[in-house]
Amino acid sequence: MPPGMPTRTSTRAPLLLLALLGTASACSLSRCDDARKGEVVFRERCGLCHSTGDEVAQGPGLGGVVGRRAAAGHGFGYSPALRSSGLTWDRATLDRFLTEPNRLVPGTTMPIPVPDAVERADLIAYLARLPVPVPVASAEVRTGGAALGDFRGDGPGVRRHFTVANLPVPFATPSTRNGPSIVEAPAGAHLHVPAGFRVERFASDLHGPRLLRVAPNGDVFVAESDAGRIRVLRAQDGAAAPARNEVFAQDLDHPFGIAFYPPGPAPRFVYVAGTRAVLRFPYQSGDLVARGPAEAVVPELAKTAGGHWTRDVVFSADGTRMFVSVGSASNVAEGMRVRSEAEIVDWERTHGLGASWGDEERRADVRVFDPEGGGERTYATGIRNCVGLAVHAATGDLWCSTNERDGLGDDLVPDYITRVREGAFYGWPWYYLGAHEDPRHAGERRDLADKITVPDVLLQPHSASLQLTFYEGAMFPAAFRGNAFAAFHGSWNRGVRTGYKVARILVENGVPTGEYEDFLTGFVVDEGHVWGRPVGVAVAHDGALLVSEDGNGTIWRVAYAPAP
Repeated sequence: MPPGMPTRTSTRAPLLLLALLGTASACSLSRCDDARKGEVVFRERCGLCHSTGDEVAQGPGLGGVVGRRAAAGHGFGYSPALRSSGLTWDRATLDRFLTEPNRLVPGTTMPIPVPDAVERADLIAYLARLPVPVPVASAEVRTGGAALGDFRGDGPGVRRHFTVANLPVPFATPSTRNGPSIVEAPAGAHLHVPAGFRVERFASDLHGPRLLRVAPNGDVFVAESDAGRIRVLRAQDGAAAPARNEVFAQDLDHPFGIAFYPPGPAPRFVYVAGTRAVLRFPYQSGDLVARGPAEAVVPELAKTAGGHWTRDVVFSADGTRMFVSVGSASNVAEGMRVRSEAEIVDWERTHGLGASWGDEERRADVRVFDPEGGGERTYATGIRNCVGLAVHAATGDLWCSTNERDGLGDDLVPDYITRVREGAFYGWPWYYLGAHEDPRHAGERRDLADKITVPDVLLQPHSASLQLTFYEGAMFPAAFRGNAFAAFHGSWNRGVRTGYKVARILVENGVPTGEYEDFLTGFVVDEGHVWGRPVGVAVAHDGALLVSEDGNGTIWRVAYAPAP
């Protein structure tokens, strides 16, 4: 199974129990019974010092403690011994700690053990059910190490700003395989959005919906990539669900990117970017089914098709340029042979600064064509996997949502969202985020160290930022106009997961501030399970925000509806 590919867990029987118990965690009958007993143990032994949320008393709040790093709760003064322990509170570690606290963490101020094995197991079963508290947003921006965090620190309005000055060294923590198990939405699960907004399910029973694009007439085009088709959903403004649901085109090769050409109110074509090629279908506004066969505009995007398979396609505002993003064939170009200085000069003359070769030829870049597929040239290089492209309406700048590399530890390398500069090199595979050399390519391209463009907005590492869109609607408050939204699919290469949310990217006068804030959260059940993995974001005709997630095949609609 490829890295990051989630396992799917059936939850029908557990969900019956959840409905009875009113809990958001799936468990077997025996474990739920243990959790009930554990609640009694908690009240008798722990309740005087600890809350079940994030409130601090004599001890830290224990909401979401299972899976949390030791001493990672907010607002409590932990002992130096616990802060330096490096522990993560999984079930086994909690069992050892509660057995003999001072043996596992010498110097801890936790005074009371739970020596009875049955009571200890019951207590841990109860703690595992405690939901992660939703943080209350404040005006404070989390910076430095505090900007990293994980899903337990997520909540609408939580704002972060991370810079290259805050990067840890490679392998500061082990590289971890920690893909999620996808479950159905547990009983009582709900998504969190800022005050004044509401979120509701818009569509369901879709086959892995990924990128979303809204046609000028308001029809919502959905890429069902694994099924090889493009679907169209039609809904009236303000409607809670589509009135029409049709297949526009099928039998395609992993379609992802969708664009309408020419830009404006009356496009004549729908362009679709698949793994190997860019196709276009003849189109008139209102078509629910393609009115003609596909035409290959770019018949071959790269010589290899493995690795990162998503391709996005967008047009410049004037319609003269077609941008296509192509992700790398590998994590970090493992096995790519070292070339001589003369070979590199010759190669870059035709492929661009920092362009990779071998299996990575014409990969990890953004390319530009004319609308007919001619005039191909490299626009920018060294972008490992630019999954989502978008053009800012006011500035015309091309933006990219990028998945950076894995394998260097929990907090490397930050994913990013950035304006893409023509002719720029963004570092992959030799460097990341400026002159930070990847140790797996040490000494291979010292000539590039001072030629790297640093991206604009650094994100929590391994968040897997996918589609990107700018908000130009009229429904949301004026402060949102010109800002961007990005869908974070979620981590597989981090000890405690991050992502699984939609973030708002702060932009002022077309320029990113470097800050972003959580907008839609709540898909994570616990340290092992999630019920949604956001992929697509698009602004509906009425100004609502649409979000697709491919874990359970749904699309969600976020509207602004402040209380009167």
